Amino acid sequence: MKIGIKNMRKSAGGYSLIELVVTLGVLAVLVMGTVPMAENSVKRGKELRLRETLRQMRAAIDEFKRDTFGACAQGMSNSGNPAGGFNQNVPADPRSRVVIDDCTIFDTDNLDRFPPSLETLVEGVRVRPRAMNMTAGSGLSSGTKQATEILEEKEIIKVYLREIPVDPITGEKDWKYRSSYQSADSENWDEVNVFDVRSSSKQEALNGDKYSDW
Repeated sequence: MKIGIKNMRKSAGGYSLIELVVTLGVLAVLVMGTVPMAENSVKRGKELRLRETLRQMRAAIDEFKRDTFGACAQGMSNSGNPAGGFNQNVPADPRSRVVIDDCTIFDTDNLDRFPPSLETLVEGVRVRPRAMNMTAGSGLSSGTKQATEILEEKEIIKVYLREIPVDPITGEKDWKYRSSYQSADSENWDEVNVFDVRSSSKQEALNGDKYSDW
């Protein structure tokens, strides 16, 4: 009877101080190991979004560049139909279906014809079909029109980028730009054109590289 009472008292007393300290110590170790893993997981997710964002913006820049081939004769600043004969000897990229039809966006400094700004890609530019389907002629069939007449009736605006995205690392639209006339380590944009886009973050990625070098 005395043995049973003793066991009941020991059970009712709960954990000893040493057992509590050991338990808390184990929990602390687990928490200290879990927090960095969680932080790295969040950081890795931001890095994946940054890479995808850079890929999308660079793809838009390249697409704009493709649509400038054959657009305007060098030095031209007036608006006209580039599909009508300017630079026809320039081979067009098969992925390009239109030609930029507004020569006013190219100043004399931007000889490489990259977009003057990211805003240009968002606002869009006037374009014309690169390959025109020519008709037989307005005089051969009643009501028919020449291809040039059809194109003149409709203005086509092509948008290359839906919006300027936010940098997942900085949380701002504070991208660093580089023109086609600047080296990769240039810090200040010369505002001639947008050849490349980089993050303005000074932080290091999980692989040790700087985000601004991506």
